[in-house]
Amino acid sequence: MVDVLNPEHTASKTLNTTLEANETATLETQTEAPENNHHISAVAETQPEEMEPSEQLPDLAAEMEPRGPLAEAGPVAEPTASAQPVAGPQVAAESAEAQPVAERHAVSSHEHEEEMDFGALLESFEHEQAAQEAAQAVDGNVVTGTVIKLTDKHVVVDVGLKSEGLIPIEQVLDHNGQPKLQPGQTIEVVVEHEEPSGSYLLSYDKALRHRVWDTIEKAANDKTPVQGLVVSRVKGGLTVDIGIKAFLPGSQVEIRPVRNLESYIGQTIEVRVIKLNKKRGNVVVSRKELLENEATLKRTLTLDHLEEGTILTGTVKNLTEYGAFVDLGGIDGLLHVTDMSWGRLTHPRDLVNVGDEIQVKVLKFDREKQRISLGFKQLTPDPWLDVAERYPIGARVRGRILSVTDYGAFVELEQGIEGLVHVSEMTWSKRMKHPTKLVKPGDEIETIILNVNPSDRRISLGMKQLMENPWEHLSERYTTGSVVEGRVRNLTEFGAFIEIEDGIDGLVHVSNMSWTKRIKHPSEVVKKGDKVKAVVLGIEAEHRRLSLGIKQLQPDVWESFFAQHQVNDVVHGKVLRMAQFGAFVELADGVEGLCHVSEATDLHGAPLKLDVEQEHDFKIIKMNADEKKIGLSLRAVGDEATRADVEQYKAPKAKEHGHGHSPSGGARESSSSQSSSSTTLGDLINWKKREREE
Repeated sequence: MVDVLNPEHTASKTLNTTLEANETATLETQTEAPENNHHISAVAETQPEEMEPSEQLPDLAAEMEPRGPLAEAGPVAEPTASAQPVAGPQVAAESAEAQPVAERHAVSSHEHEEEMDFGALLESFEHEQAAQEAAQAVDGNVVTGTVIKLTDKHVVVDVGLKSEGLIPIEQVLDHNGQPKLQPGQTIEVVVEHEEPSGSYLLSYDKALRHRVWDTIEKAANDKTPVQGLVVSRVKGGLTVDIGIKAFLPGSQVEIRPVRNLESYIGQTIEVRVIKLNKKRGNVVVSRKELLENEATLKRTLTLDHLEEGTILTGTVKNLTEYGAFVDLGGIDGLLHVTDMSWGRLTHPRDLVNVGDEIQVKVLKFDREKQRISLGFKQLTPDPWLDVAERYPIGARVRGRILSVTDYGAFVELEQGIEGLVHVSEMTWSKRMKHPTKLVKPGDEIETIILNVNPSDRRISLGMKQLMENPWEHLSERYTTGSVVEGRVRNLTEFGAFIEIEDGIDGLVHVSNMSWTKRIKHPSEVVKKGDKVKAVVLGIEAEHRRLSLGIKQLQPDVWESFFAQHQVNDVVHGKVLRMAQFGAFVELADGVEGLCHVSEATDLHGAPLKLDVEQEHDFKIIKMNADEKKIGLSLRAVGDEATRADVEQYKAPKAKEHGHGHSPSGGARESSSSQSSSSTTLGDLINWKKREREE
C-alpha cells in the first residue's frame, strides 16, 4: 500500500497516460483522413521530419513491455473510475518487460498500415492542390487552352489541368450552325467547375465577356453604337453577336413592329447597348433608338427644304391597297394609287415593291400636320393632252386586254391610255351572256375608235364594227308583210323578242299577239325558247329595230265585222262586263261594242237593268273602223222595229183569218190592212219575248 502512494509511482502513471493519449490521437487521425482532407494535410505537416511514425512506435512499445515477476501476472488492468492504488515505478518497469512477443508483432503490422495510409494522404493532398487551382480559375480568371478536338456536344480543350476541359458546342457555333474553332487553335476560356467525371466545364462565352466587357461598358456609358451580327432567333427577339451574345428584343428591331424576325439572321447591324449586368453577364441592345435618332435628324433636314413641286428620291417602305408609303428621309409621304400611273393600276405592287428607290414629286404638303402627298405619274407628260389627234374617230387600233367586267373590256392602247369596249359593241349577236365568252385579260385585239373624250379620259372602242353589219341589207332579205320564223329569245312586260337570224332580233308587241284577247303579258301566248312564226310589220335598219306580229297571221275579225255590218243594223250580243258608264257587249268572237247607260232604257225612259251573261238585241248607232269602236243602243230597238219583224208577227194572224172565213181576195187584203194598222209596239215586243222563250 505504501508503494502505491509513492510519488514516483504517481509520476510513472502520468507518463503512461501521455502515451495512451498519443496513440489515441494517431488512431483518430487515421479514422478522419477520408472525411477531411484539409485536416489530414495539417496533421502530415505537423509531424517531425527527422522521425517517421514507424520509428516512434517501437520505442513506445518497448517502454510498455512488462518486466520481472509482474510479467507472469498478465496484462495490467486499465484504470477505472474507482481509482484503485497503482504500483510503483519498479512494478511498471517489470510489467513492461513481461509483455508477450505476440503484442510486438501486432505493433509492427500497425506500423506498415500507417505507412500505406500516409501515401494515400499525400496523393489526396496533391489532388486538393489541383482543385484549389481550378477554384482560382472559377473566380473569374481567364486561362489559355488549346483545342484538341470537336465532338457533337463539346469542344475538348487542354487548359493545363489534370483533366481536359469541355466547352458546350453551342457556344462556338456561328449563325449557320458551323463551329468557329478548329483543332490546334489557341483560345481563352473560363473554368466553371469540375464535373463528376473528373473533367472541367469551360465557358467560351465568359472568356469573351471578360475580353470585351470593358469596351461594351464604355459604349453603354457613352451611348455609342456597336456593330453586331444577328446569329439566331430566340423567344421575344434576336441574338446579336457584338463580341459577346446580346439580346435584341423584337420591339427594338425597327421603328415599326416587325413580323418576320428570321429575315434579319446573318445581317450585320448597328445597335446601342441599353442595359447590361456584369454579374449575370446579360447585355440588352436596341436598334430602334439609333433608327429613331437617325430619322429625327433626317426629318429635320428634309423639312428644311421640302416644298410643293419639289422632286425627291425616296424608298418605298410599305404598300397598301390604296397606295405606297415612301420614306423621304425621316418623314413618310403617301403615293396614292391614282397618282402612280396615267393608266389603270389594280394594285400598287404592279408598279413598285417594298425597298424600291423611286423619284416622286411633292403634290401637297401640310407643314402643320406633316402630311405629304406624292405623285409619280406627274414626272411624265400627260398622254391625254393630245389623245384626240393621235386617236381619231374611225381609226383602227390594236391593244391588249387589261381587265374584263360584266359591262365590257378595258383595252390598253399605250402606257397610260386605255379604252373601253362595251359589251354591246363586241358583237352584232345578242346571245352573248358575258364578255369573257369573247375575250380574256392579256389578249391582243383590233378595235375601232368610236368616241374620244379627253376631259373625262375616256375612249370608246368597238369590235363588231370590224364585222359585217347584218342590219345593212335586212330590208333586202325581209320585206314588210313577209312571214318569218324564229325562236323566242327573251320575254319582257311589253312583248317578246324573236331571233330570226344571228344578230337580228325582232319585237312582237303584246298588242300584236291576238285579235280577240287582251294580252297582259307575252307569256300568255308564247314561252321562252318556243319556235314561232310572225309577220314582218316594219324595219328600221338605222335604229336596228324589227317589228313583228303574230295575230297578223290570222284574218282581222274587226275588218270582217265592219265589212258585214253598218249603222242602224240590229245585232244580237251578250253582256261581258259592266262599267259605271255602260255595258260591254260581245257581238262576235273578238268584237265588242259599248251600250251606254243612256241607251239602256225602255220606251218610257226608265233604265233597264243589264246583267253579265244576259243576251239582248242591240241597234248599231256608231261605228269607227280605225279606232275599232262600236256604239250600241237597247232603246233604239223598241223605237224602230224592223219591217221584217212586223211582217213575221202579222203573218200567223193573217193565216188564221183566212182559214176562218171565205171572203174574196179583196176582202182578205182589207182584213190584212186592218190587222197591220191595229198592231202595236207592245204586241211586237211581247211576241219577241215569247219567241225567245220558245
